Amino acid sequence: MRLVVRANRYAGRRTAPGIYVSFPGTAREALGFYAEIFGGRLSLHTNEEFGRTGGAPDAIAHGQLTGPVALAGSDTPAGGKSARFEGVMLSLLGAAEPAILHEWFNKLSYGGRVVYPLAPTPWGASDGQVIDRYGLHWLVGYEPGGDAPAAS
Repeated sequence: MRLVVRANRYAGRRTAPGIYVSFPGTAREALGFYAEIFGGRLSLHTNEEFGRTGGAPDAIAHGQLTGPVALAGSDTPAGGKSARFEGVMLSLLGAAEPAILHEWFNKLSYGGRVVYPLAPTPWGASDGQVIDRYGLHWLVGYEPGGDAPAAS
C-alpha cells in the first residue's frame, strides 16, 4: 500500500478570524497582561522600528501574542479610534482544561469586572463572563466531563 500525502496549501494559515485590538496607548501593557495570563510568545514592535512618524516613537505599531490564545494589537494612531466592545465577547469556551479556564478567568478578573462568575449553569455546562481591565469582554466555559477545580 502506498500512502500519498498532499501538502495542504492552506497549512499553517488561520481558519478563523483573528483578534486585533486598537488600544488607547496601552498596547504594551495590555498585551503583556495577556501574555502573563495565557503564556505563549509575545512580540512587540514600535513606531520607530516600523519607520512610522505619526505617533510617539515608542508606541506599539504592532504586537502579537501567539500560543494557547492568539491576540494581536497596536496603540491607536493619532486621530484613530480605540476598541469599544459592545455586543461582542471573546470566547474561550472549551479552549483548555477546566482548571486552566478557571485560572484564566480569575486572572482576567483582576482589575476588571465580573459580569457573572464562572460556575455551573442550569443546562449542565459551566461558564462565566468578565470584562478585563482593558475593556475586553470574555466568555469562558466548558462542557461537563472535566474535573472542576476545588473551591478555594
